[in-house]
Amino acid sequence: METSALRATLSLCLMAAFIDGDKHERERDEIRRIAQGLGADQSVHLPTLYQDVLLQRVSLDEVAAGLPERGARQLAYEMAVCVCDADGAVSPKEAAFLGEVRRRLDLGGAAETFDVQARELAEAPLDGPTALPVAAAAPTGAAATATPVPAATAPADASPARSATVGDAELDDRILKAAITCGALELLPETLSTLAIIPLQMRLVYTIGQAHGYELDRGHIKDFLATAGVGLTSQYLEQTGRKLIGGLLGKLGGGLLGGVGKQAVSSGMSFATTYALGHLAKRYYAGGRSFSTQTLKDSYATILEQGKGLQTRYLPQMQQQASQMDLSRVMALAKGWR
Repeated sequence: METSALRATLSLCLMAAFIDGDKHERERDEIRRIAQGLGADQSVHLPTLYQDVLLQRVSLDEVAAGLPERGARQLAYEMAVCVCDADGAVSPKEAAFLGEVRRRLDLGGAAETFDVQARELAEAPLDGPTALPVAAAAPTGAAATATPVPAATAPADASPARSATVGDAELDDRILKAAITCGALELLPETLSTLAIIPLQMRLVYTIGQAHGYELDRGHIKDFLATAGVGLTSQYLEQTGRKLIGGLLGKLGGGLLGGVGKQAVSSGMSFATTYALGHLAKRYYAGGRSFSTQTLKDSYATILEQGKGLQTRYLPQMQQQASQMDLSRVMALAKGWR
């Protein structure tokens, strides 16, 4: 992708992230951190784009001018839709913004079809599979068992611990399989595959809470993620930003660059994040949901580092799953079809 198109696409994504003006300050901080972290690409310099968007120095007309090719316009629009959908229901301001983007970029039926698919993913049921039921290759150079995650010490005033209806080993297996599936999704170049990671992570937390006797809804799970320091919009921006800057996300001649994305060595953040969220949820719900905010944040940061350390071990399984995925299968999984 040309530098001007890359700048325009990332600008549009940042505009979408802030359009409703309702982002919590911690989510804004995460987006700022991502802009700084991805700013190593000097041809784009995301920190400057971030400031330009916040100060409204970028217009949709300028974005459209930076996207002369129809394929690049469609990709930019898809990413903007996913940014708006990442945290759930699209607000009236976001819907109006996306409508204006469609008009300025002169997009037709393909944009409407994508809107429907993205909404289906964003509203995917919590009750469903958390991983693809495919045969996985054995990890190379290590045993297949994940490194055990030590239990957290509950506060003195903690609620009584809850016994799970599912054994520890089975929960650990579910968490690992979900992390591998989300890591595989990160290797795919389709924008919808990246959006599918968030519903699967929410579903994993839901199933772990349910195993400990808690009936959760989206609001509870989003609060849990936010308290741990995981922003939904910022997570999507980080995943797609890395793929876009790395050349793994894009369209050429109407066809997805699937071969490139599937063979690439990803940053592995989706594997590590999913692994950490699963084990954090296991601790949290087993401990009666009594952890303080700081305990949740500290525990998540510790387990996240463990997940990063495991990413290389399970990369062959992620690559194998990615090689067997297509968009229809991703949609079926995220929507809860078994």
